[in-house]
Amino acid sequence: MVESESLAPAAEYSRRLQSRREQAGQLEQTGDRLSVARGLTFLLFLGLVLTSLARWETSLTWSLLAGGISLFTVLVLVHSRIMARLEAGRAAVRHYEAALARLDDNWHGTGVAGTRYLQAEHLYAGDLDLFGDGSLFQRICTARTRLGEDTLAAWLCSPADAATVSTRQEAVRELRPDCDLREQLALLEGRVHDELDQNQLVHWAQQPARPVSRRQRVTAALLGVAAIVALAWWLVPENGRPSAFVLVLLLEAVFLFVHRRQIHDMARQADEAGSGLAILTQVMELIESREFHSPALASLRTRLTTESLPPSVQIHSLHRRIRHLNNCLQNQFFAMVAFVLCLPMHAVAGIERWRETVGSHIPDWLAAVGEFEALSSLAGYSFEKPEHPFPEVLDAGTAGPLLEAEALGHPLLPTSQCVRNDVSLGRGLQLLLVSGSNMSGKSTLLRTIGTNTVLALAGGPVCAGSLRLTSVQVGTAMRVHDSLQAGTSLFYAVIRRLKAVVELTDGERPLLFLLDEILQGTNSHDRRVGSEGVIRKLIASGAIGLVTTHDLALTEIVGEFGEHARNIHFEDHLVDGKMTFDYRIRPGVVQKSNALELMRMMGLDV
Repeated sequence: MVESESLAPAAEYSRRLQSRREQAGQLEQTGDRLSVARGLTFLLFLGLVLTSLARWETSLTWSLLAGGISLFTVLVLVHSRIMARLEAGRAAVRHYEAALARLDDNWHGTGVAGTRYLQAEHLYAGDLDLFGDGSLFQRICTARTRLGEDTLAAWLCSPADAATVSTRQEAVRELRPDCDLREQLALLEGRVHDELDQNQLVHWAQQPARPVSRRQRVTAALLGVAAIVALAWWLVPENGRPSAFVLVLLLEAVFLFVHRRQIHDMARQADEAGSGLAILTQVMELIESREFHSPALASLRTRLTTESLPPSVQIHSLHRRIRHLNNCLQNQFFAMVAFVLCLPMHAVAGIERWRETVGSHIPDWLAAVGEFEALSSLAGYSFEKPEHPFPEVLDAGTAGPLLEAEALGHPLLPTSQCVRNDVSLGRGLQLLLVSGSNMSGKSTLLRTIGTNTVLALAGGPVCAGSLRLTSVQVGTAMRVHDSLQAGTSLFYAVIRRLKAVVELTDGERPLLFLLDEILQGTNSHDRRVGSEGVIRKLIASGAIGLVTTHDLALTEIVGEFGEHARNIHFEDHLVDGKMTFDYRIRPGVVQKSNALELMRMMGLDV
């Protein structure tokens, strides 16, 4: 782990990728040799058996047959293990190839997009591209379970307080160099991003248990024993009649029919709640097998420590019980045996006992797994971005609203395209009014500030030289759309969003607002008056933030607020008939527009 910390991410990943490729190649060769050996063994012993049969050497035939089957079975088992290791090796190769692709900024469209977390009413997730293809979530998330994805999404959508951020940062620092852990998580069997539904499992586990009564258990046991005795009696040559066995089968059929609803309801509920338990067991085993030092990780480890069996064993027990009940009802061959022995009722009783004794622990266990995977995802991102520091987050209750960033860049932009700027808000300065020509970088600046703030308050590193900020609420109005289905115009959608942002000022934590070309969809007079009113309200409430505008008349409002507001702008340059941008923040109001020039460049006669 220390070695991973000391090496550059690309060098470490390349070294591991080369090693895993070599291991996979060797395993593939071994598997091929075993396949050939298995085939030759079958043909050799078949030939020997046929030869011995032709010579009527019965004892030799049986010896050769026993030896051939034994050797062939051993080769099959060894080959199966080799193929399992080969599949793990190939998975490791894919893991490090994906990691190197992320370092090369070739990650867009790969991984989990998290589109299910998009909510139209969320006050910044859509504007800041937190979810979807090419999103922050897709870049960061490497969780193997739905629990980890849900937790990471919740952290991005709900900024934490300073104390929580500090504990997460310490945990991320501890996990950051542990490439072995992230590889082990990546190699876990199966993909259950859409299988394990945390809410469904918690709901099922917390429902009152419906224990199978002692009378039902005893009856099922007696019927099973009676069936075995009756069958044995029938098989005795002197008896020869199946009457007793048939009678017992009829009694069992009546018994299982009477309790069919209880059995099938449990099978359906447990099967729905228990999808993905196999990989959950493996994640728990990983956590249980390690010792941690940071408070957050040590707490997670403690929550997965019980006085009885470890949670991984308990979850595996539930998985085994559910699978047993499914086999009793659905497996064509085993179902007949299960019917004769009345096993479905015993299986239901076992699951109900599990729910009664263990079910109350499920919410906390699942939450611990989700938090661990979210921290692991942030740790992997931090390892791959060693130049990104952790921000200093201040308590909103003791510090005024503050955001001071040096060399701030957008974390999703390739390094070669990322232009960095210094941004400062707070200590009396509440508003930066951003003017500038089209495509000059105004909206990207807002998203840069917003995305880094979200990352910082989730516990992750930021794309900056340094960042110091208060634990704030974030409210944006940047990418607001009208809705034909809801009968909502663009202007109405914008004012609804602005109202929601302004209402955040009533919260306990200060507001960071990011408003892009507000009040689109109305005339210029109403737009200016309305914008000025919103800005005055936000300033009066103590909020900090940025507003972009093309309307230079709106920039005059800065004079009204004195030292509490400042104008900044972006510029463009026309070089040899081509428009260029440097995306650098400059003080003051922009002095020119490029709208007409852009239209002429597109061939419009204006």
